[in-house]
Amino acid sequence: MAGDDLFCLAAAEGFSAGEPYAIGLFFGGIALLAAIVAIPRQRERAFTAAIVYLAFGAVLAAGLHVLGVDLLDPLKDADIIEHLTEIAVIIALFSAGLKLDRPLRWRGWRSPAILLGVVMPITIGLVVLLGMGLLGLSLGAAMVLGGALAPTDPVLADDVQVGPPGEGEEPEPKFALTAEAGFNDGLAFPFVLLGIFIAGEGGSGWLAEWILADVLYATVVGLALGGVVGRGLAIGVSRLHARGILVPQLDGWLAMASVLVLYGLTEIAGAYGFLAAFAGGLAFRRYERHHDFHARVHDGARTVEQFAELAIVLLLGSTVTLAGLQAPGVGGWLLAAILLLAIRPLLTIVALTPLRLPLAERAFIGWFGIRGIGSFYYVAVGIGSGALAAGEAELVYWTVVACTGASIILHGVTSTPVVQRLGL
Repeated sequence: MAGDDLFCLAAAEGFSAGEPYAIGLFFGGIALLAAIVAIPRQRERAFTAAIVYLAFGAVLAAGLHVLGVDLLDPLKDADIIEHLTEIAVIIALFSAGLKLDRPLRWRGWRSPAILLGVVMPITIGLVVLLGMGLLGLSLGAAMVLGGALAPTDPVLADDVQVGPPGEGEEPEPKFALTAEAGFNDGLAFPFVLLGIFIAGEGGSGWLAEWILADVLYATVVGLALGGVVGRGLAIGVSRLHARGILVPQLDGWLAMASVLVLYGLTEIAGAYGFLAAFAGGLAFRRYERHHDFHARVHDGARTVEQFAELAIVLLLGSTVTLAGLQAPGVGGWLLAAILLLAIRPLLTIVALTPLRLPLAERAFIGWFGIRGIGSFYYVAVGIGSGALAAGEAELVYWTVVACTGASIILHGVTSTPVVQRLGL
C-alpha cells in the first residue's frame, strides 16, 4: 500500500539496513557540512575545493557500490545531468557578468575576442581530428566532443577570475579568462548542435537551418534579450530600493530570480540562454554601478554557485567507476593530455602575441583553460538527443570525464601558487 511504502522510507520492522535514500541524505549532510567549513577559507588553500568534492564523490561511489546502490547512470540519466549542470552554469555565468567593470569598448575586450574567435574554433577543429584519429569516432560524435570540450568553465575557475564587483583593477589575464568563460559557454552550443545534425540527419539539407537558426538567430537574440532584460531588472531593483519596497537582506536572492527570468525567457524565444545569462549580468552591473546592491547580488550568486559546484562535482564524481575510467582507452586519455597540455596553452600564447602581453600572462591564460561543468552539460545534450550511437555516446562521455577530471586536478593544485607567483 502507498502508506506502507512511505513508512518504509523512514523505518522498517525489526533490525534493517538503511534505505538508499537515507544513505544519500547522510552523505549529503556530511558534504554540506564540509562545504560550509571549507568555502570561507577557499583562497587560503593550496588547492581548489573541487578536488575535495571530486574525491569525496569517488569515495561515495565506491561505498555505495559495495552496498549495491547506484545513484546515477550517466548515459541513461543524461537528462538529469543536463538540467542539474544547466542551473549551475547559468548562475555562474550571471555571476561572471556581474564581476566585470571594464567599459564595453573593443580595445579593452580584444583578449577575450581572440580567445573566442580564434582559439576556441581551432581548438574544436583539433579535438574533432583527434577524436576521429585517436578514438575512431564518426564526424558527428567527434564534433559533439569538440563542442563539449571547447568552453572554459565559469563554475570551477573562480580562483583565476576577477574578484567581486567594485574591487577596482582587473588584471588582464583574469579579465580575459572571466570574459572568455562568460561568452564561450554559449558560443559552444552551435558546434554541439552541428555534431548532432551531422550524426542524426546526414547529408547537408539542414545546413541553412543550422546557420540561420542555431548560429545567427539564437546568438543575436540571446545577447539582445540578456542585455535588455538584465538592464530592466537592474532598473527595477534600483527603484524598489529607492522606495523602500525591497529590503537589502534579500538582495542575495535577486541573482537567482534574475537569472531564472533571463534564462527562461530566452529559452522560450528559442535562443541561447547561456549567452543571455552572461549578457544579463553585464547589463545589470552597468546600471548605477556604484550602488551597494551590486555587491549583495553578486555575493548571493556566488554563494549559490559554490553550493551548486559542490552538488554537481560530488554527483558527477559519484558516477565514476574503474570501468568508466578505462572506457576512453589510451586514445581518450591521450586526447585529454594533448588538449590540456599542448593545444590550449600553445594556441593561446601564439594567438595573443599581437596584444604584446608578457609571455607569463599569455601562458597563464593558456594554462587555465579549465574544463568542467559546462562540458558535462553539452555532452549530456549530445547523448540526450539520441543522435549518437550507444558505443560512441559512452566513449564521448567518458572522454569528457577524463578531460575534466584531469583539469580539476591539474588546475586545482596550480591555481593558487601561480596566482601568487604572478601577483594577480
